[in-house]
Amino acid sequence: MLLSYATTGTCAKRIDIHIEEGVIVDTSFIDGCAGNTQAVSALVKGMAVTEAVRRLKGITCQGDTSCPDQLARALESASEN
Repeated sequence: MLLSYATTGTCAKRIDIHIEEGVIVDTSFIDGCAGNTQAVSALVKGMAVTEAVRRLKGITCQGDTSCPDQLARALESASEN
């Protein structure tokens, strides 16, 4: 499954995610803090979607959300469909 998620409340504008059989294959943040978003992408690669949501949901950065939180929300939306 390929998912393109429009973010809100973060510097990143979009997150593109490739998921296969409940596992994150690849993640790309469009815009945002390059070092941080590359690190998050590298850390979740090969991780189960449910585990990534558990670890990232609720992390904040200068407000009530963050790039990791937006990734968790995107992953949740994918599992709802």
